[in-house]
Amino acid sequence: MDLESVIYNNPIKESWKTVLTLAYQSLGVVYGDLSTSPLYVYKSTFAEDIKHSETNEEIYGVLSFVFWTLTLIPLLKYVFIVLRADDNGEGGTFALYSLICRHARVSLLPNNQLADEDLTQYTIDGSTVPVNNNNVGSAFKTLLEKHRILQRVLLVLALIGTCMVIGDGVLTPAISVFSAVSGLELSMSKEQHKYVEVPVACIILLFLFSLQHYGTHRVGFLFAPIVLTWLLCISAIGVYNIFHWNPHVYEALSPYYMFKFLKKTQEAGWMSLGGILLCITGSEAMFADLGHFSQLSIKIAFTLLVYPSLILAYMGQAAYLSKHHYIENDYQIGFYVSVPVKLRWPVLVIAILQAVVGSQAIITGTFSIIKQCSSLGCFPKVKIVHTSSKMHGQIYIPEINWSLMLLCLAITIGFRDTKRMGNAAGLAVITVMLVTTCLMSLVIVLCWHKSVLLAICFILFFGSIEALYFSASLIKFLEGAWVPIALSLIFLVTMYVWHYGTLKKYEFDVQNKVPINWLLSLGPTLGIVRVKGIGLIHTELVSGIPAIFSHFVTNLPAFHQVLIFLCVKSVPMPHVRPEERFLVGRVGPKEYRLYRCIARYGYRDFHKDDVEFERDLICSIAEFIRSDTSEYGLGFDHFEEDTKMTVVGTSSSNLGGVRMSEDDEDCGHDHDDGDHQMEGSSELMEVVKKSPEKVKKRVRFVVPDSPQINLDAREELHELMEAREGGMAFIMGHCYVRAKSGSSWIKKVVINYGYDFLRRNSRGPTYALSIPHASTLEVGMIYHV
Repeated sequence: MDLESVIYNNPIKESWKTVLTLAYQSLGVVYGDLSTSPLYVYKSTFAEDIKHSETNEEIYGVLSFVFWTLTLIPLLKYVFIVLRADDNGEGGTFALYSLICRHARVSLLPNNQLADEDLTQYTIDGSTVPVNNNNVGSAFKTLLEKHRILQRVLLVLALIGTCMVIGDGVLTPAISVFSAVSGLELSMSKEQHKYVEVPVACIILLFLFSLQHYGTHRVGFLFAPIVLTWLLCISAIGVYNIFHWNPHVYEALSPYYMFKFLKKTQEAGWMSLGGILLCITGSEAMFADLGHFSQLSIKIAFTLLVYPSLILAYMGQAAYLSKHHYIENDYQIGFYVSVPVKLRWPVLVIAILQAVVGSQAIITGTFSIIKQCSSLGCFPKVKIVHTSSKMHGQIYIPEINWSLMLLCLAITIGFRDTKRMGNAAGLAVITVMLVTTCLMSLVIVLCWHKSVLLAICFILFFGSIEALYFSASLIKFLEGAWVPIALSLIFLVTMYVWHYGTLKKYEFDVQNKVPINWLLSLGPTLGIVRVKGIGLIHTELVSGIPAIFSHFVTNLPAFHQVLIFLCVKSVPMPHVRPEERFLVGRVGPKEYRLYRCIARYGYRDFHKDDVEFERDLICSIAEFIRSDTSEYGLGFDHFEEDTKMTVVGTSSSNLGGVRMSEDDEDCGHDHDDGDHQMEGSSELMEVVKKSPEKVKKRVRFVVPDSPQINLDAREELHELMEAREGGMAFIMGHCYVRAKSGSSWIKKVVINYGYDFLRRNSRGPTYALSIPHASTLEVGMIYHV
């Protein structure tokens, strides 16, 4: 099945049945992590900093903090505000950055074009408010566009949020699975437990990561029922504990108890906020996974089920603890101690399944965000496997999967307790939320065109709450919080070095591109023998002739009869519609048979395999030839450096355009298309029949009968068809990037060692991976940047 047709030709109809179905499905994908937090919040909060006393001021204060934190951050901030800042239905840190880049020219992507702004979804963001060029927001936009240093700060901010999400992908599976398995401690001695807990957690983690290559859709049907069962279970246990132990626990929901808590515990209470923070772990998933569902479905699932279930669960635990003040062991402040004895084993099984589901959600989210970064030139190219032909966004990245697994096992074996794992996870979570708050304030001004005062109020209100939690998490640096900082620093350096090297390489390409006059001086044969076939020259340039082309021409005596300068680029938007996929134009006059094709993809788009991509590419060139009305070729005087580009869709979207059919040579020529052959296709068939060359494939172009095409275009199509039969060769530049002499030692280290190492260990273009080595040619060059 063509995934593009799933995305674009079958839009979701927002009927109530659809919305409720999506709300149910979102339980397993979005809320797995958030729903797991009751396992470890109280245990992490009371681990060391504060003690539970008979006055219940501590437990009531913690409950009050949990209630208001859940209400203000996930409910008020995310459900009612942040979810509205979607990027054409997509969410997440990079979606906010992409949205800002389209409303202000702050993108650092190297090959931006004005033509990208004509894409249908480029300006669709739900904003219809006219921009007032005289307000403060307009001045702020101008300031951002003018100063490149501010643009770099904005990019680094987005990268920090992204790196912390990746760090969360390491920490969440570790703490979720470890906390779920910790229920075993109630049924065995402490000596036995310490030898069982870690191995069992490691086995579950190994099993979890080993299943990733099968794809979420293989076991996804189990996720929603597990989370639903878990939510109903913890809410029912919460209601039981409330009525059985302390029906007046609801009084602790008053914010007055937060004041009493801080007044009594003082510095210790402030430090314990790092444990309370864990109650909102996974809230970011509501926004990050928005592309798979709808705003309304996520809002319904959270407000009607997840939020009340979590509140009841925390109230139930507090009610139980308010009547049990004497704690002999640390684990007796945890979740399982409040579960009735007869239900502990069934709840343990459900909790372990729930932990696996919550871990699966963050692992899948990590894969998605790394794909986004890679698409936007901020992460080295990695192998991306689409595990489902029907469900968009379900991917698997082997290198990242095994790296996450090793890091998870290291965290589990190294820490062996929820306290330090909680400190680490809390810092990662709150950093992502702070980044989201900062980017949201820019969206309010630049994208929604609201008052700067409103943006300041937003960042002051939510930023101050999150800054309080951030400070409490950061103070635990030596007790586990260093882990997300170390992981994020490694990923941040990797991503920024890759982005910096890619940018410098592109700037070198632009500065050293070949002038058009040099090409014109070679003549139609380019001064060499033109042999049969298509030469596909990969370049990052969207205009001009790359230096590798001149390097090739001056060193080899032959070139292909048709040359295509191919640029596969990403644009700062989630999806590019199939009918707007390609930009096609000429390089030089018609008789040169040189074409430029720019394939545009969004950061969440599905990249087709090489066979489909080649077919779409050739059909886009053929459709351009058929519809081209330019007069290039009649003389060189009117030829310009930058020729006009024509928007051409994929073959599946452009049903009224040129289509291509390939048959085996030994099939014979007698099975003519008959009624399916349109006007012009019979003459194209004659060229194939007269061809003396023996080829493996017989290529036919099916040309629509209207409008009529002229003789020059027919001849050009014939030549393209013959070239396609002759085969395709992929020509790539194998560059050695080196810092210029006289560069600073930092730049030399970054370029000569950092970027060079990443480049040598990253993958090439995805559409070139399956091309036979015999059809691939690399042109070596040294880039001094």
